[in-house]
Amino acid sequence: MATKTPAEVTPDYWDEACKHLVKRDRVLKKLIPQFGEARLQSRGDAFATLARSIVGQQISVKSAQSVWHRWSALMPRLQPAAVLALDVEAQRGAGLSARKVDYLRDLAEHFSSGQVHVRQWAQMDDEAIVEELVAIRGIGRWTAEMFLIFHLMRPNVMPLDDVGLLKGISENYFSGEPVSRAEAREVGDAWAPYRSVAVWYIWRSLDPLPVDY
Repeated sequence: MATKTPAEVTPDYWDEACKHLVKRDRVLKKLIPQFGEARLQSRGDAFATLARSIVGQQISVKSAQSVWHRWSALMPRLQPAAVLALDVEAQRGAGLSARKVDYLRDLAEHFSSGQVHVRQWAQMDDEAIVEELVAIRGIGRWTAEMFLIFHLMRPNVMPLDDVGLLKGISENYFSGEPVSRAEAREVGDAWAPYRSVAVWYIWRSLDPLPVDY
C-alpha cells in the first residue's frame, strides 16, 4: 500500500490559520505554540469514514474498533455494493445492533445510487454537504460536521453540538462556567475564517492526543 505524503493528508491552510488565530485570540496565542508541528490529518475514503462513524455510535472507542474489524472482515473490500450484499445475521454476529445494520445499509444505498454527490463536494458549500449527509439514517448534524472537519478538512466549521468544544470554551474563556451555544458562537466569530483549526486546538487543550475519524 502506498504511503500518503503529508501534503495529501494535512490542510495547506494550517500555518496561515495559526498565524491568524494567534493574532486574533488571546487563548489561542498561548495554546497553539504548545502543540508544535501537530496537525489535523485526514485518512480513508468518504464511505469508510461515515461507516466507521455509524459503527462507533454510543459505544466505547475500544468496542468500536473491535466491531469495525469484525464487520469489515466480512467483505473482500469495503464498498457500498459489498455492504448491500451482506447477510443481516452475519452483521449481527460481528457485533452490530439491528439499527446499525439498517443505518449502514442506508448509507450504502445513498452512495451506490448517487444520492450523495461525492465528486461535486469540492465545489459545494458546507451546508449543502451537511444537508446531503443528514438525509442518511444514523447521521446527524454533529457527525456531518465531524466529517467536514476531519475528512474534507473544511477550514471554517463550528460544531456547536460538540460537548468537548463547549467544555473547552468554558474552561479556556469562562473560568469553567457553563456556556450557552450563543456564547460559544460569539467566541467562534473571532476565529473565522479558520474556526475548524481553532476548534482542533480547543479539543487539544482537553486531550493532547489528536482524534481522527
